[in-house]
Formats: sequence, C-alpha cells, structure tokens
Amino acid sequence: MNKVILMGRLTRDPEVRYSQGENATAIARYTLAVDRRMSRNNQNGDQTADFIQCVAFGRSGEFAERYLHKGTKVVVTGRIQTGSYTNKDGQRVYTTDVVVEDQEFAESKNAAAQNNGGGGYVPADRPSPRDAGDGFMNIPEGIDEELPFN
Repeated sequence: MNKVILMGRLTRDPEVRYSQGENATAIARYTLAVDRRMSRNNQNGDQTADFIQCVAFGRSGEFAERYLHKGTKVVVTGRIQTGSYTNKDGQRVYTTDVVVEDQEFAESKNAAAQNNGGGGYVPADRPSPRDAGDGFMNIPEGIDEELPFN
C-alpha cells in the first residue's frame, strides 16, 4: 500500500502550469515543510523539518493555485511516486514526489492571519469580527439576520 499523510506549511506559492491540448489540466507543484518530532539526539531543542515536493493534478491543482500560498498550513493525503530523468549535463537525476489525492487547510483563517502577518480575508462590506477572549468570536452587528440558527 502506498499512502502518505503529511501536515506542514508551504515554503512558497505553488507553481502552476497547464498541460497542452484540448482538455488542459492544471499541474501544481509546491514544497511542504514538515516538522520532525523531537528526537533524543537533539538536546538543543532545535526544530528540524523535511522539505517534501508535492504535485497536484486537475481540480486539486486548481484548488492549490487559487487558495494555497506561502505559509499556509495544510494536510495532504497522497502517494509517493519516484522517477528519474537525464539533465542537460548528461547526469541521471532521481526524483521523489507526493502525488496529492486530497488537501485540506490545517488551521482556521484567524490562525493563518496571525501566522502570516494578518493576511486573512474579510469582505469589505462587513466589519472585522473581534475576539472575545473566551475562545468564541463576537458576531458583528447587522449580520445576525443572515445566521441560519436564529
């Protein structure tokens, strides 16, 4: 069985290309920085990470292009795929990628905004919700009629 589950942050924005032909398919490539668990050999408390290449095709690639950005924390499910090619110097290069089958956000918009310097999305016609300090957010005035559970 070839199944991989990873959680990490994108090291840069996804690089997206589209295949040639009548049915162009999105191909998104990005790198995840996945923290390693602390080991007994690491006495200094230094955090280490693995940088894992991911590739998403089709709708997953389009999702990555639209919603994933540098610093976004995601959970990726997929499979490992190896390959090789000959570079322009004539040397054989071996590759290992995770082919993405599913990708999900691993943190809330508010947490992402705090970690990314406040880059969260708030519609221009609505006030920004304020944190009440008790783990719940206050609902701004004027949108309570839109809530389905009044």
